[in-house]
Amino acid sequence: MELIDYLDRHFFTREQLLACAGVSGAHLDSLVRDGATPQPSYRLRLALGCDSFFGAHAEEHAIAYYAKGCAAWIGALGATELAPFTLFARRYREALAALPLRSLDAKLNAGLEAHLREEWRHFLDGTYGLCTRTGLPEDIAAKELAICVIREETGSQAADLARLKEAVDVLDRASSPFAPHDRARSSRRRYVDAVRARYGFELNNICS
Repeated sequence: MELIDYLDRHFFTREQLLACAGVSGAHLDSLVRDGATPQPSYRLRLALGCDSFFGAHAEEHAIAYYAKGCAAWIGALGATELAPFTLFARRYREALAALPLRSLDAKLNAGLEAHLREEWRHFLDGTYGLCTRTGLPEDIAAKELAICVIREETGSQAADLARLKEAVDVLDRASSPFAPHDRARSSRRRYVDAVRARYGFELNNICS
C-alpha cells in the first residue's frame, strides 16, 4: 500500500485533475492526443479479490495518476495564444535565467534548442511528473541545470563546494521524493543523497 499512499499524496487521479483544472474528460483527452499536455506519469492496474457471505468476487481497475502541475499547465494553455511548445520553451528559458547557477554543458548553451525539443518529448510522456515535484517547466529546468553543475563539480579535482552545495539544494527543491520502488535508482539518490553524504553537506529542511 506504500505505493498507493505515495501516488495519492503526490499526484492527481484523472477525476481529480479534471475537477482541479475545470475541464471535461473529452477536452483532456484532446489535449493529450494533440501533444499539448502530459500523459499520466503512472498507470496503476489493480486486480481485486473479495470474499463475503455471498461468495467470491473479482474485478480489475486501472487508475491514471497525473503530476499535480498538470492542472496549472492546462490553465496556462487556456490563458495564452502561444503554441504549447513555445510556452514550454519560454518558461524553461526564463527559469534557467532566473536560477543562481550556470553550466558550461553544451545542451544548456549552444545546443539548447535541440535540448528543449527533447525535454518537451519527456514532458509530454509524463516522465517529468515522475521525477520533479510539479512536472512543470520551472522544476524541469532546475533539475537539468543542477545535475549539470553537480557533475561538473564532482568531476573536478578542485570542486567549488559552495557552488556544489547550491546545486544540490536546487535539485532537492525541484526533485520529487520518488516512488518507493524507484528511490534506490533515482537521480535524487545519486545527486542529492550521495553527494551530501560524500561532501558532508547538512540536510536542509526542505519538505517532501
